Amino acid sequence: MFDDFEDNSIFTAEQVLENRGRVAIFIDGSNLFYAALQLGIEIDYTKLLYRLTGGSRLLRAFFYTGVDRSNEKQQGFLLWMRRNGYRVIAKDLVQLPDGSKKANLDVEIAVDLMALVGAYDTAVIVSGDGDLAYAADAVSYRGARIEVVSLRSMTSDSLINVADRYIDLDQIKEDIQKNPKPNLSSYNSYSGVGLLDQNKQR
Repeated sequence: MFDDFEDNSIFTAEQVLENRGRVAIFIDGSNLFYAALQLGIEIDYTKLLYRLTGGSRLLRAFFYTGVDRSNEKQQGFLLWMRRNGYRVIAKDLVQLPDGSKKANLDVEIAVDLMALVGAYDTAVIVSGDGDLAYAADAVSYRGARIEVVSLRSMTSDSLINVADRYIDLDQIKEDIQKNPKPNLSSYNSYSGVGLLDQNKQR
């Protein structure tokens, strides 16, 4: 009875995009980095911003990440991000008793989602973390549309369930990956530096 339910969309893709209004983008850097590893791609952050904005009016694009202040390569990448359309929210990595390092930015993402309600019409959450579901749901009740972009295998059902639209990164990877350039390097190559010690999707 419900076999074809997901294929019967009420609105066309064009109609969905027309209704996005002002867009605010919230990117969980660690979550995106691990998703890219799973997909075997390297993210081109210029292409990513273009794809997520989708021709709509961009209010702001936030990039949340844990940082190692002594890592010059990562600092260079974050400087590039700041100068190319992203508002970077960085938090120092904290070393845990087991030797691993972690920087949890769920609270920062949730607070910004709530604080900017009314300034944006559509929130694009690039994360699969179920801890964001409550904030996303609260924002939706304030009138904002919620779009979740993440790798399905790393995404909590609770977050998908509160979204108006879900996009699997696997479906758009061709649009957001870097083109391989042998013997050349760029700041984008360091997007994951300092993130490897952070916990994977909870």
